[in-house]
Amino acid sequence: MSDGRHNGGDSAHDPPTEDGTEDPRTDGAGVVAPDSETPTWSERKTRRVGLPRLTYEYFERARREDQELRRESTYVERDVLGFPTWPHEVIRNLSIASFFVVMVLFLAATMPPHIGPPADGSTTPAVILPDWYLYWSFGLLKLGPLNPELGVLGGEKLLGDRPYGVLANLVVVGIITLVPFLNKGSARRPVEQPFWSAIGVGGVVFAFTISIYSAKNLVPMNVDLLFDLTFLLPVVASVVAYAVLKTMREGYMYDLNRRYYRLRPPK
Repeated sequence: MSDGRHNGGDSAHDPPTEDGTEDPRTDGAGVVAPDSETPTWSERKTRRVGLPRLTYEYFERARREDQELRRESTYVERDVLGFPTWPHEVIRNLSIASFFVVMVLFLAATMPPHIGPPADGSTTPAVILPDWYLYWSFGLLKLGPLNPELGVLGGEKLLGDRPYGVLANLVVVGIITLVPFLNKGSARRPVEQPFWSAIGVGGVVFAFTISIYSAKNLVPMNVDLLFDLTFLLPVVASVVAYAVLKTMREGYMYDLNRRYYRLRPPK
């Protein structure tokens, strides 16, 4: 007599029927964990319906199928395998999207934006700043101290400060565009290519420091010192990052090669 609970063992161990075939699954869940590890199908049906139930079933199935694949793999570590779009990808993406939508709605309801007085078109604000993600570009427009005064022009500047800032933006964006063409390596980890990783660290720090310099009117620091740190800190960060990654590289490559040859011995 069956009490409605399915034997939670692997499907390969299910007792065969009279015609020699395996007993077909009736719970509709595919490969599931044993009863001692997870609830049965009838118990899961008593849970909340809708997205919570689908999410629970998805993660349960994915975990169990992952265990099966690990057990069946002939390698030391299992091969990289994919899961079907339905229900795995659909339920997972729906859960993630629902979470962020709820968070946005919660923040919009609890912290509404402050509505200040209407803008006065006849006056200029004391501090003008763009959106935060454009601070770095706005900071490049303030590189007037780097604009040289040429003696052949009687101490005049070849370009005005504003065109000079626009040219600085073009140069920086051009360098960022050229980096993928200059670095053609296949490395995926910073420790495998310390030089290019250090360049990336310096670029990120420079974007941060130039963004602070763009709001120099609001920073309680000497303007000259802030200007010097804007260009000094990226260089220091690049040197430190290169030294650290270079030190880690030898031991990392040794471990990586040892693991690779253990999985796929050379012919």
